[in-house]
Amino acid sequence: MLKGFKTLVFILVVLLISTGMVFAGGAQEEAAGEGFIAAMATDVGGLGDKSFNDGSYQGLLDAQSDFGIEARVVESKQQTDYVPNLMGLAEDGAEVVFAVGFLMADAMIEAAQNAPDACFAGIDIWVDPSTAPDNVLGILFKEQESGYLAGVVAGLLTKQYASASTKLNDDNVVGMVLGMDIPPVERFQAGFYAGVKSVNPDCEVLSVVTGSFVDQAKGKEAALAMIEQGADFIFQIAGLTGIGAINAARESGILAIGVDVDQSGVAPATVLTSAVKGITSATYLTIKAVLDGEFVGGDNKVFGINEGATGLAPFHNFDSMVPAEVKAALEKAIADLKSGKIVAPATRAEAGYEG
Repeated sequence: MLKGFKTLVFILVVLLISTGMVFAGGAQEEAAGEGFIAAMATDVGGLGDKSFNDGSYQGLLDAQSDFGIEARVVESKQQTDYVPNLMGLAEDGAEVVFAVGFLMADAMIEAAQNAPDACFAGIDIWVDPSTAPDNVLGILFKEQESGYLAGVVAGLLTKQYASASTKLNDDNVVGMVLGMDIPPVERFQAGFYAGVKSVNPDCEVLSVVTGSFVDQAKGKEAALAMIEQGADFIFQIAGLTGIGAINAARESGILAIGVDVDQSGVAPATVLTSAVKGITSATYLTIKAVLDGEFVGGDNKVFGINEGATGLAPFHNFDSMVPAEVKAALEKAIADLKSGKIVAPATRAEAGYEG
């Protein structure tokens, strides 16, 4: 009897120790990000742009939820804020600092050189591998792929499905409102033009560069001018300026295509879809890489359709309006981009676009 009792006690002790180890392991996993700070400095568009700044910040929030890290953000009011904002976040203990937007490239390099113990990652920023510090990573996207798919949809719909119920007119015209003429914007523009022309060679593709990512009035004015010329689709590639373009489409009773993130929520009865890129997931994965000790700087990471980082948002309220033939053409274009049968142009010169 005593021997059996000792055996039972031994088994219970082993079970308790094992259970304790499991609980301790779970606690360690939950605390993996404790004390870890991931931070970002916005472009001048700031939070609330419903575009690349918000998309990046969502990546921080997702990492905060999953890894228990602390997420911090500072908003830049003008371009002279870039370096002090990035430096300040590093000096305050952030282990990874995101510079959000192409225009922050030089500021990110300067901050990284002066804060070598922090990792820096630039959304939409290319770094030169021959000169970039080892603590800097450029994060780029094949925006031309998303633009191409948006162009296929717009090119088919504007040509074949005009009716009051679809908000489309009889004019074979679509338009684009651009913020500043920088590489990520040009990639969207070139891809959209090529996508339209691939299915509708006679379509007129209008384009206006507003020169700003933060001026909604300019976006609205540019969109209205194209609507007067017959455009029944406005593709906005302009950050906060593009919200003005979407509002112009809404007030004029035509359709808009959002950019960067799913912008259906901006105007659910106007935004047909959005040409998206995986800003949120790229931010999240970069934070995870730093946490796991797998961050590799001094180079660039490029995300495209084969990484699940480019494509179109759902049609949401318009799903029943989009004909099966258009959806089939879209699926074929996606498959062809993934296989390499189609290579979307990344520049206006490659697309043959002079607009």
